[in-house]
Amino acid sequence: MTSEPVIDVTQDWVLACDVQRSFMQDCFGISDFADCAGRCRQLRSLGGDCYSFIPLNDRRLAFYIGDASGKGLAAALMIANVQSSLRTAAFFADQDLAAVLTVVNHQSYTASASNRYATLFYGVFDAESHSLRYVNAGHNSPILLRSNGSVEHLEAGGPPIGLFADACYVENTILLNAGDVLLSYTDGVVEASDLSGGEWGVHRLLQTALDYTRRPGQDAETLVDFIFSSMDDFSGGQQDDDATVAVLRVL
Repeated sequence: MTSEPVIDVTQDWVLACDVQRSFMQDCFGISDFADCAGRCRQLRSLGGDCYSFIPLNDRRLAFYIGDASGKGLAAALMIANVQSSLRTAAFFADQDLAAVLTVVNHQSYTASASNRYATLFYGVFDAESHSLRYVNAGHNSPILLRSNGSVEHLEAGGPPIGLFADACYVENTILLNAGDVLLSYTDGVVEASDLSGGEWGVHRLLQTALDYTRRPGQDAETLVDFIFSSMDDFSGGQQDDDATVAVLRVL
């Protein structure tokens, strides 16, 4: 009788964690026209949050941040499907972001369970035209901190990925100037709670970012650190969900 092969679940799990981390690479020096940084702090070894910055040709930089429903392995599989589809579609249809998201949505809808979906913000910054083209697929609205002190929220775009078979997405375009900071995040950041159950909230995140960006010599990496530190001070270090922050500062 032939014995059944022994499956090393621990080794497979470690490999899966390594693969997921490889998508969220070190952003230092990735661009000469934008200062980028991000951090994903998952609740478990595998999670449903993601972010990435991807250099494109013609001095353009693509980036995304996403958050899959649920937690753990199921969320990790969902967000891995989204990332794989997005990275492939982006290189073949990078001039039509709405088309990219439509492809990603179709792939995710057909390949995932009906109760699985992911929010996603996808943008491409063009250093030559100073334009940011983006689609927000149901994600927390990224915060744009203008160098002149004004604040904008990037909202419109369409529904979450994988929720509807025939979802429609709309691309938006804005201009970015030197010193503008785009702050994107997942709901695990703003829903961090203190011991009484109160949430940190978008208003505290915004105030934290404003306080930091008003200081001279700030950079994206230190802003990410400052946000996590402020969030942890509020929550006492407890974490109930994956938490991700990604920052792009125009140079």
